[in-house]
Amino acid sequence: MKQFISFVIKEARHILRDKRTMLILFGMPVVMMLLFGFAITTDVKNVRTIVVTSQTDHLTQAAVERLAQSEYFTITQTASTPGEAERLIRRQKADMSLTPSPSPIGEGSSNFQWQIMVDGSDPNMAQQWTNYAQSILTNRQGGMVNAKMLYNPQMKSAYNFVPAIMGMLLMLICAMMTSISIVREKEKGTMEVLLVSPVRPLMVIIAKAVPYLVLAFGILITILLMARYVLDVPLQGSLSWILAVSTLYIMLALSLGLLISNVAQTQLVALLLSAMVLLMPVVMLSGMIFPVESMPAVLQWIAAVVPPRYYIEAMRKLMIMGVGIDEVMKEVSILALMTIVFLTIALKKFNVRLE
Repeated sequence: MKQFISFVIKEARHILRDKRTMLILFGMPVVMMLLFGFAITTDVKNVRTIVVTSQTDHLTQAAVERLAQSEYFTITQTASTPGEAERLIRRQKADMSLTPSPSPIGEGSSNFQWQIMVDGSDPNMAQQWTNYAQSILTNRQGGMVNAKMLYNPQMKSAYNFVPAIMGMLLMLICAMMTSISIVREKEKGTMEVLLVSPVRPLMVIIAKAVPYLVLAFGILITILLMARYVLDVPLQGSLSWILAVSTLYIMLALSLGLLISNVAQTQLVALLLSAMVLLMPVVMLSGMIFPVESMPAVLQWIAAVVPPRYYIEAMRKLMIMGVGIDEVMKEVSILALMTIVFLTIALKKFNVRLE
């Protein structure tokens, strides 16, 4: 046990000695949380809006005032015709225009149809602007249509990005750094020295993984604290279950890093494999940015084997929805199965290499 602890301390000192790596490892979560929380956001705010005033009355004026009083839209100017509004949008002076058009639906009552013209260069945001405007402008016989948003009433994009950032960073840091650490020993020729030591080869690998396990927990705590006290993202679920599921996910990432280290012979190859095998699938196919359900069938099948997808889904349910562990058993079971498979293959291949 003393020799095992000595190996752990040796690896920890090696990590702590590299100040630039430590700065990157702990600076990256902070920077990404700030970027996704405040800069890279899908929140609808301050949409520059033009109102066409060719046909207005007190009903349309009331609807426009409701729009202006919301935090989503800013009435920047008015236009006399829809053509003038379109020209302003094309000149990037506005993002959206509203043109009221009265349409009688019965004697003694009226309803207004609205022509909404939107800058569609970003189709996702254009769709959100249209939906928000329709929900505010809809008025039938003097009554508004009310929509209740569960779990995220303010429609903050940080609620969506925080679990996704957790899944991406923990996977990249644990898998990438573990694989590079082991490959570095092979590249320098010191792995043979470690393997002929009295400590068994399996203990050597575990000893090299323990510091990254502790480091991953430090990063996890940093993300959770920033989510709660900087981005105001609530932790509705049990903190113990969030940590437990995260521990399982960290073990999966470490197993994947060990598997990559068996394939790579140099640190550069390990870095490239980690980037291709981990970074692109995590960003594109995990549901971090794009919903998996809206992808083509082929990509949905590929996304089914991307581990961060299930961790992100579990964290969204635990953190945002506040459900119990029984509601995420499907995701936890898949993560546990993947961990067993990756770890078994990695250890088997490592033992074959030793022989």
